[in-house]
Amino acid sequence: MGCAPSIHVSQSGVIYCRDSDESNSPHQTTTISQGTAATLHGLFIKTDAADSIPSVITYQSRHSRNNSHRDRKENSGGHIRIEAETQTSHTSVKVSATEECIGPMRLTQEPIQVLLVFAKEDSQSDAFWWACDRAGFRCNIARTPESAVECFLDKHHEIVVIDGRHARYFEAEAVCRLIRATKPSENTVILAIVPQKPPDQEEQSVLPLLCAGFSRMYVENSSVSACYNELVQIEHGEVRCQFKLRACNSVFTALDHCQEAVEITSEDHIIQYVNPAFERMMGYHKGELIGKELTELPKSDKNRADLLDTINTCIKKGKEWQGICYARKKSGDSIQQHVKITPVIGQGGKIRHFVAIKRPHSDNNKQVIMSVAPLLPTECHSLRHRDRRKDSVDGRSLSSRGSDAPSLQNRRYSSVARIHSMTIEAPITKVINIINAAQESSPVTVAEALDRVLEILRTTELYSPQLASKEDDPHTNDLVGGLMSDGLRRLSGNEYVFSKNMSQSQLAIPVTLNDVPPSIAEMLNDEERWEFNILELEAATHKRPLTYLGLKTFTSFGVCEFLNCSESTLRSWLQVIEASYHASNAYHNSTHAADVLHATAYFLRKERVKSSLDQLDEVAALIAATVHDVDHPGRTNSFLCNAGSELAILYNDTAVLESHHAALAFQLTVRDSKSNIFKNIDRNQFRTLRQAIIDMVLATEMTRHFEHVNKFVNSINKPMAAIEESSSNSESSDSEGQASIRNSPENRLLIKRMMIKCADVANPCRPLELCIEWAGRISEEYFAQTDEEKRQGLPVVMPVFDRNTCSVPKSQISFIDYFITDMFDAWDAFASLPGLMEHLSENYKYWKSLDEMKCKSLRPPPPP
Repeated sequence: MGCAPSIHVSQSGVIYCRDSDESNSPHQTTTISQGTAATLHGLFIKTDAADSIPSVITYQSRHSRNNSHRDRKENSGGHIRIEAETQTSHTSVKVSATEECIGPMRLTQEPIQVLLVFAKEDSQSDAFWWACDRAGFRCNIARTPESAVECFLDKHHEIVVIDGRHARYFEAEAVCRLIRATKPSENTVILAIVPQKPPDQEEQSVLPLLCAGFSRMYVENSSVSACYNELVQIEHGEVRCQFKLRACNSVFTALDHCQEAVEITSEDHIIQYVNPAFERMMGYHKGELIGKELTELPKSDKNRADLLDTINTCIKKGKEWQGICYARKKSGDSIQQHVKITPVIGQGGKIRHFVAIKRPHSDNNKQVIMSVAPLLPTECHSLRHRDRRKDSVDGRSLSSRGSDAPSLQNRRYSSVARIHSMTIEAPITKVINIINAAQESSPVTVAEALDRVLEILRTTELYSPQLASKEDDPHTNDLVGGLMSDGLRRLSGNEYVFSKNMSQSQLAIPVTLNDVPPSIAEMLNDEERWEFNILELEAATHKRPLTYLGLKTFTSFGVCEFLNCSESTLRSWLQVIEASYHASNAYHNSTHAADVLHATAYFLRKERVKSSLDQLDEVAALIAATVHDVDHPGRTNSFLCNAGSELAILYNDTAVLESHHAALAFQLTVRDSKSNIFKNIDRNQFRTLRQAIIDMVLATEMTRHFEHVNKFVNSINKPMAAIEESSSNSESSDSEGQASIRNSPENRLLIKRMMIKCADVANPCRPLELCIEWAGRISEEYFAQTDEEKRQGLPVVMPVFDRNTCSVPKSQISFIDYFITDMFDAWDAFASLPGLMEHLSENYKYWKSLDEMKCKSLRPPPPP
């Protein structure tokens, strides 16, 4: 036996069944004689005279319950007879509050409440009740229009289902209008149940129902699954949308109480909203403004003539504008305002609104802010792409308040004055000037946060992400630490100095290649395919793939014609360069150089890359790929710096290997006229070519990896994506706009850097077997370095690369996650490389599967 239900009767004779975690199934029955009013807690109510539908019977609340009981109570006079029967429902779902987001706002939605308005119980009402039970929705049932409205005003249901099949009990449209006349119904979805039509009759139109206030129409179907599907679709569609719209009321409340004037306009500059602060500042009532175009309002004659055109040009490009301007109040007076206008991107990637925030401009700061005003238009921070790694503001910088405020303000005034007196016009200086100016009119907490921003901007590590603690991901920390630092600058007392064969290889006498052997020539026929197997070429050429592949590739790109050199000179040069790679290195040998050359040539053949670069760029890229790791010792920059090597001392511990590769490449080239491919080009062309080659080789240094990638994304990916979106929306193309972005000298430089960077580390994007082989080779080279660091007593740069404990799959996963994915996403967006991205995805899954098996080797263990 459970607790006896409480009974309550409202003044209007409505029977209330309050929410309860205990509930009954539709098989519960409670019978109440006409003229009696009671509240039955958690009971399903049924009248003796179902056909007459007495007005006293109103709505019933049903929930799941895990107890079974049967109570019976009768009074002696027979006026009240209560009969209750409860069944346990094992299929019901307990649903807790869920979270939804609207922009940055996080909302908590309680379980959905459903009101069923059915004059009598039948299979359709039971189906909807069981559907609510299955979905975890709270459900009430009303029998009359009056009780439905009273119940709705009490519960504010998200979904109302009205039975429109039996007009003799009540008109569904009239019930809907009654509910729609209440204020809470603004965000409610109302569903009409209509009868099933015979197959030979046309289905009824939904328009009359929509005009009556219904949201949807449901054709009679007593299947619980059909009802469940309908309710779930409504929840995931209209209900969630209405829930988010309802939350917007809080945003408007905040705007109404904001002390800054806010004006929202459409993309056509029609005023859609102004807050009370705007009304007070300008002297207008919102009714006088909303619906009008900005051009209809009086303008101040104190602004310069081209100011409005300047603002429109800026914001139409999706950029934010800030500055000082004058506006005319309703009284006719002009008011000087500090204005910030932000475009809001909506459906289709188009600008849908403009939000203007205005505040009166203070005269005591006029001189400082006006001097910065021409610099204030800045690019909107988040139109399409967002950086995955976000900086955080130091909480300590926001905690200082009170007595320090005046001194802080005074310090800012003096520092701003000094900054504005400087003549330096570097971009970072302009940014710092803008931030300093913004501090002038900001609250103390905001000014202190901006001070922290300035501290970050004044560092030299703007593009170096901060890693988590070493315990969180030791593979990533060791890999990044080894590749992106110049070592610990700490010597152990026994400095490591390269032997002659490591710092400057003994050059082999070039062997004349009169003809390429047929088997190799046939193999090279596939060199334009991404799946070309460089390792097979390595075996066929006895570890001289660079010379053979170089001859084929350079010839196909017309390098000899461009440099005005003979094929024999090119052959000699390729042999000299290849001989200067260390065949003893597991990874950084001439096969790796040939692999990078192949990838570079593949990228150069992609249409968008080809149209962005000229022939000098192509020749420079091919040469840079060929020489980018020449004389690599098989050790990282960090190792060389820690060991105090001759190269580290020569290049001041900065980009040691990359500087050495570039310098040695030119030394080897000009040493002998027989192999000097540059001897016949003019001086100016040589200087341009040399600078391009050096820049690309230096770009392979990993310490500036994120700088190169971020610049490429912000300078090329984002502007081109914006042009593509605007072109697709306007059904026109803007190929000239994209070409102007790609072909600017600065962006061509970024394209070449990105291209060789991707070519240098493209192993994870190769077919699986090649990917596995390259992973084994680089791991072996790192293992050898760790072994030598231990022997020499040097700091171990990458402790995780211990051949006895290292998990190769984990190292590959970390490398792909941290370096490869973002970079190749950006490069693929530019060059269109679906095949590479597919290989990358499959290879990543392969390493993940090995890691999940706790396998540390390159391949899974053989089956037992």
